[in-house]
Amino acid sequence: MYRYPYNAASERGKAVVKCRVCRGHAVVEVRRHNAGFCREHFLRHCRQQVRRAVDDHEMIGAGERVLVAVSGGKDSLALWDLLVELGFSADGLYLGLGIDDYSDASGAYARSYASERALTLYEVDLGPDVGFTVPEAAAATRRAPCGACGLSKRHLFNAVVRERGYDVVATGHNLDDEAAVLLGNVLRWDVEYLRRQQPVLPAAPGFVRKIKPLYRLGEREMAAYCVLRGIDYQVEECPMAPGNRHLGYKETLDALELRSPGSKAVFLFGFLDRARELLAATADAPRDQLGRCVVCGSPTGVEPRPGDTEVVCAFCRLQTQATAARVMMDPVRSRAARA
Repeated sequence: MYRYPYNAASERGKAVVKCRVCRGHAVVEVRRHNAGFCREHFLRHCRQQVRRAVDDHEMIGAGERVLVAVSGGKDSLALWDLLVELGFSADGLYLGLGIDDYSDASGAYARSYASERALTLYEVDLGPDVGFTVPEAAAATRRAPCGACGLSKRHLFNAVVRERGYDVVATGHNLDDEAAVLLGNVLRWDVEYLRRQQPVLPAAPGFVRKIKPLYRLGEREMAAYCVLRGIDYQVEECPMAPGNRHLGYKETLDALELRSPGSKAVFLFGFLDRARELLAATADAPRDQLGRCVVCGSPTGVEPRPGDTEVVCAFCRLQTQATAARVMMDPVRSRAARA
């Protein structure tokens, strides 16, 4: 969305804003900090915020290997870049979702970034590798596309991390994302999701640790970071996202932030500082007490269906429905192609 560094002098008709560190010309203004930064000190600011997040929450231990969930967008590529810059052992994993030209383009951005920097990028293409695409899964199950997408990502990221021996999976959720998710969870008073909304989700049997090192940095900061670092990324939003309530929550918070800079950070950080102990008493059964999917072996909280004694996880159920629908549609597609 944001291709170029924010001009700190343009938005409010002020004289040129100076970098708060060196007093040179500021190319980026971070209004919640009431501060401008030159290129050098803005990049340092981003590294410091990620380092603080990692250290405060003990996200990555000494010698641990990190797998970054890469989408080709600004946040995931910036995260990968920042972790490498900070000296962590970080590789990438890209999931091809099968969303026509959008997925083709996002994969190209991810591959280009990795190739230019000689980094390791793994790829899983849902269609040929798993047997269905996100559009097919959404149609077969009559679920919102974002639901099928999120379920597939969570399952496959966890599977690949375990298979390849990584210790941590890192996602590019930024301050704007986390504040919007928090708003939705508060509006629904979804206690389980509120309890789990933390920068770190600890490891458990069958689950790797999941971390969100960008939660202290906003969307505009990540866009500016990519531009200043010369990282090309996919600007276009997912064509299947319109209608997602998350986008509406983001717009609401954007309007609030415009009137009162820093509101998103106050909302999210206040929750993280105060809510952990309050919500601890609501904890569900530990994840080491979950059942095991008879198909893939992953832990699952899904209950057996009536009359069944075996448990099949939500992803394997989705895969069964979607692949069956694809098989049924293949003759129809063939006839349409011949016509």
